[in-house]
This record gives sequence, structure tokens and C-alpha cells, in this order.
Amino acid sequence: MDIRYEECKTLKEKPDQNNLGFGKYMTDYMFVCDWHKDQGWHDARIVPYGSIELDPACVTLHYAQETFEGLKAYRREDGKIQLFRPEMNAKRMQKSNERLCMPAFPVEDFVEAVRALVKKEEDWVPSAPNTSLYIRPFMFATESALGVHMATAYKFMVICCPVGAYYATGLDPVKILVEDELVRAVKGGTGFTKCGGNYAGSILGQVKAEKMGYDQVLWLDGETRTYVEEVGTMNIMFKIDGEIITAPIEGTVLAGVTRDSMIHLLRDWGYTVREEHLAVSDLMKAGKEGRLEEVFGTGTAAVISPVGTLRYKDDEVVINDMKTGELTQKLYDTLTGIQWGRLEDKYNWTQTI
Repeated sequence: MDIRYEECKTLKEKPDQNNLGFGKYMTDYMFVCDWHKDQGWHDARIVPYGSIELDPACVTLHYAQETFEGLKAYRREDGKIQLFRPEMNAKRMQKSNERLCMPAFPVEDFVEAVRALVKKEEDWVPSAPNTSLYIRPFMFATESALGVHMATAYKFMVICCPVGAYYATGLDPVKILVEDELVRAVKGGTGFTKCGGNYAGSILGQVKAEKMGYDQVLWLDGETRTYVEEVGTMNIMFKIDGEIITAPIEGTVLAGVTRDSMIHLLRDWGYTVREEHLAVSDLMKAGKEGRLEEVFGTGTAAVISPVGTLRYKDDEVVINDMKTGELTQKLYDTLTGIQWGRLEDKYNWTQTI
């Protein structure tokens, strides 16, 4: 891919690495590439970060034809920068685009675009403990015409921002409300994709949970509201009787990169991991009987989020005395150790910039 570069006239002042928050400070540059039905992908460029001009009739504003991804770049102790499984994000974005009738951005070009932008912004990759450079690739239709159809023009972009912990509380266990009225996804829908509509539709459940004193929502399946699927915007895993159970990837659950990595680690450590449907009634029963040993959400932004309390209807269970479980901590330490280059990467998951 031939990438054109346009230099910034003035560079931004970098924020305090010890007070980054999440998603607040954008870097100096962004990657942009355009697609047209008559040209395909063309004019790849890294240009100064700035506003996007859109026609009021841009189809994305009316019909939400857009997808996105999320990954990170990590500063190792030796100063080098590395990525974590970027090809998985590229392949997942292709699947999201296929479902939304959007053109596929080639995997090799996706990875090259991310590598090129991170290289350009290497001074923005923080070195403070537990910080990283969050990378947001996204694509949206740019055609200006009202009417529901596959658009004739699209834009693929990548932006970056230095980040700290996703949750201010870090690895402190969170309280979860099981949502049994609203649904996040149904089979045949877009639940397996990373598109904005999925996340917009989940906000009401989050607001409801917060009003009731809980941190996040645990979604049930959309057909019967019987089986647990995702928590907030993360995959979720349950350790019951020494085994790990997590929802299967069958069209309603996102194929998380962190989820997949955790499953690899767990199986290598000798744990039985069952990717199968788990009824919320069985989950609560296990909690009442003391067989629910640990619960944790998994995702790129937070890595792992331990769950200390589950509430379903008027019933509530406390997991591991509201303490981070031993396995949860080991998973976090191992995966972040690989991501930041502190531990050996025997899976070849990382690549150096």
C-alpha cells in the first residue's frame, strides 16, 4: 500500500501519562483511505488529525452504515513498541463489514495502516505503568443520498489516543445487574459485529443499572431471555466447579480477541473451557450453592474486569466475597505481561513496530 504523508504544522502538547483517563486525548495524525465503487480503495494517507466534512445527506447519518475496531500498542520496558494480534481485528472487521454490506478492507492493508500510524505517533505511546496507545480503526459510508442501499463511497480511518485504565477502579470487582427486559442482540441480527448501533442500543440498559446502584449490565439471549451472553461491551466468563463457561460464538456474541486469548491460556493451564449456553437460573443457583467461584468480563479496553455481585430480578449473589479471584488475577497478569513484553510470547501474538 502506497501511503502519502502530510506533516502537521504544529504538534499537540502531550498529556500527563499518570492522568490519561480513557479516550480523552487524540494524537497528532490519523490514517485515511477512500473507497469508491468505480475505483476500489485509493489515496491512502496519514494526515494531521482534524474534522471530517460530511454532507447532511451522508447515508451514515441516516442509516448507520458504519463499523469499528479497537486494539492497542504497548511500550515495552526496553522502549520498543508492540501490537497484539492486529490481524484478528482486521479479520473481524471484514466480517462486520460483510454483514452491513460494506467493502472489505484487506487484512494486510489494515495491519500496515495501523503499523504506519503507530510508527508515526511513536512518541505518543506512553511508558507509565498500565498505560498504552488505544487504536480505533473505523469505516463509514460517505455517499450523500437518501435511501437504504449499499453506498457507492466509503472511508476507512484510524485514530489513536494514549490511555490509562478503562475503569477508574482498576481490578476492583464490579456489581452487575442481569437485564431481563431489554435485549442486546438476536440470531440473524448484528450482535456479532462491531457496529455503533449495537452499542447505542445498550446504553439504556447501562443507565437502568446505574440508577439501581450497579456498574454494568449482563445481557441475556434475545429469544428466550434465558441464557447469559455478554456483560456491557465485554465477553464474560464464569468459573463454576473449577470449569470455565462462556457463551458460544453463534451470531449474537462478539468474537473477542481478549476472549480468544484467555481461552488459549486457560486450556494451556489445564482448565476445561466450555463454550456453551448457560441459563441464568443455573448461574444464580451455582452462586447460592457456593459453586460459582469467579466471574470476569474480558475485552481490549479493560483487559479483564472481575465481577463481585450479580443481581437477577430480586435475587443477588456475591462472588468470592467481592474480591478479585486468583485465576482472574493470573489471567490479567499473564496477558498484560505478554502485551507489555514482560513475559515470553510463546503464541506469537505480538509484533514489534
